[in-house]
Amino acid sequence: MTSDAPSLSSGPTPGPAHRAGRIIEADDDVAEGAAWLAARDPRFAEALERVGPLPLRRRTDGFRALMGAIVSQQVSVAAASAILARCEAAGLDDPANVLAADEETLRACGLSRQKCRYLRALAAQDIDYDALREAHTDEVVAVLTEVPGIGRWTAEIYAMFSLGHADVFAPNDLALQEGARMLLGLEERPKERAMREIAGDWTPWRAVAARLLWAYYAAEKKREGIR
Repeated sequence: MTSDAPSLSSGPTPGPAHRAGRIIEADDDVAEGAAWLAARDPRFAEALERVGPLPLRRRTDGFRALMGAIVSQQVSVAAASAILARCEAAGLDDPANVLAADEETLRACGLSRQKCRYLRALAAQDIDYDALREAHTDEVVAVLTEVPGIGRWTAEIYAMFSLGHADVFAPNDLALQEGARMLLGLEERPKERAMREIAGDWTPWRAVAARLLWAYYAAEKKREGIR
């Protein structure tokens, strides 16, 4: 890293109204974070020149978003979409209806027994999604990981894309680890603990760094056939 890189304090100041700090709501927010990262590290600048503008990737939040995360586990995108469509058609994208449904009804939508259990647990948890919108990332992760079937990766991705937290990372993501290895010229792919430490240097824009690393990984994989 160059000695004239801006200090961490030169990043955006979190607004006092939101405990999570800066919230990414529009493409301009992503562009601001990308510019900050590029000014901090020339490797990010080079990566941005290659991959172009980074996507916003904001999603809806709430029960349906987490339901989608559970349904998508270990199945293809097409299969997950089909299952979700059947669940929505049956009214099973509502927590009360999920709790009232028997297993046969849930299974008819294509859910495995394990995912039926996870979905029921999510519905029964009665999460205050409005409160989560104002919560710090650590609180979001703590609340969501109490639900069977929702791990830290899912909770961090939810905070990143459904809630728009600008300073959250998913260090256990293999594509992020591999993207960091390639971009930073590391000999080995960093494991979760090392990746978390590395990403600490990208505060307060870790979620934008993640977007850049995913884009860079995809570009390198396409070029070199990385598996």
